[in-house]
Amino acid sequence: MFEARLIARHASTVLMGQMAVMAFGIADTLIAGRYDASALAALSVGSAIYISVYVALNGLMQALLPVWSELRGAGANVKLGQSVRQALYLCLGVSCLGTLALIFPDPWLKLTEVPLALQTDIKAYLSILAIAVGPSLFFRMYATLNQSLGMPLLVTGLQLAALCIKIPLSIWFTLGGWGIEAQGVVGCAWATLIVNAWLMAMGIHFIRNRAVYSDYQIWHAMEPVHWPTIKQFLKLGVPSALSLMVEVTAFTMMALFISRQGIVAAASHQIATSLASLLYMVPLALGIACSSRVGFWLGAGNALHAERAAHTGLKLSLLMSIFCSCGLGFLSEELAHLFTANAAVAMAASSVLVWAAFYHIVDALQAVCAFILRCYRITLLPLAIYSVMLWGIGLGGAYMWAYQGIGNWAPRPEVSTFWAASSFALCIVTLAFVSLVLWAARQRRI
Repeated sequence: MFEARLIARHASTVLMGQMAVMAFGIADTLIAGRYDASALAALSVGSAIYISVYVALNGLMQALLPVWSELRGAGANVKLGQSVRQALYLCLGVSCLGTLALIFPDPWLKLTEVPLALQTDIKAYLSILAIAVGPSLFFRMYATLNQSLGMPLLVTGLQLAALCIKIPLSIWFTLGGWGIEAQGVVGCAWATLIVNAWLMAMGIHFIRNRAVYSDYQIWHAMEPVHWPTIKQFLKLGVPSALSLMVEVTAFTMMALFISRQGIVAAASHQIATSLASLLYMVPLALGIACSSRVGFWLGAGNALHAERAAHTGLKLSLLMSIFCSCGLGFLSEELAHLFTANAAVAMAASSVLVWAAFYHIVDALQAVCAFILRCYRITLLPLAIYSVMLWGIGLGGAYMWAYQGIGNWAPRPEVSTFWAASSFALCIVTLAFVSLVLWAARQRRI
């Protein structure tokens, strides 16, 4: 496979860092679960809202990867530095939007009828994370820059160090001790804020002082806003961000709808979500690595190599997703008991994890395809496909089936109902995206 070792090496480096970030959420789940079941349920809903907002904005910044990869492939180093400085204006704007969305979460809570008993903790949790949005997005921009330059190791090192800071802080703030009272799920949010502020500070320090960035002249006086550049960013980033928002909200909104089934259902879904999200880091890393190479070759004017790099990314994604899904399916009971001491929650979670194993295979393929399609500047059609299938069939169909019934199918208010409907919808998305990638690569080569 063309550049398989290069893509795999890049992806494995990104994966280590992404798994460290995902370990933030898994650690919070374990710690909140040890605090009490209500804290775990509040974390499930609160993190679903946070992820729905943050990941969409994060996707907008991540969409700049093919822009910077192409500039690198074309040897336009100074223009790349100018592009990064213009992206700072974009980062500031989207950070303000994310902060406002988390400060005022009431529309989300009312729409999904989250129980009043959970809302106080959820609002407190989100109000702290609202402050963390800006630092988080700046570090995401720094990470995207490094990935586009083919040097993700600096980012991975920072993310691994951040995990070593995050875990003890979450334990301390959540469970209390050493002069601090136990704060429950709110303690997890405080730990996240501190870690994100530290990551932002380190990213700024590295850009200013590391010699590897000198050729790009990034640390330079800020130019005024260059609207054609911002327009280019938005043309690529907004559809990508909306696509990611549809994908993620279709997944995370399940938590909000499932919460009305009770604490056991919400907690079991949170366990399945944590593990599915962890596995998602593998195709995410492959998508980043693959799109970096596809963008580089397109910038260098070699469409054939770009096509071959895209094919390699898809093949690696399929192999890795099958391997990960088999492990999740066979170890479902053991993994469920690892996350909770509550027998009812563990039993419910183990059955959901079987669905999560199937979900991962199709999720992995479509994730890599989405990254590749951005390199070919195909963003609007994926957004339309996501909206119809994931929101309409996956989430909407699951809601009707679970609480109202569909035709001769009686209402089935179970967690597995949502996972089954979402898996079916994602199968259709994956088939459409793979076809688009193959067509786009072939057209560019011709």
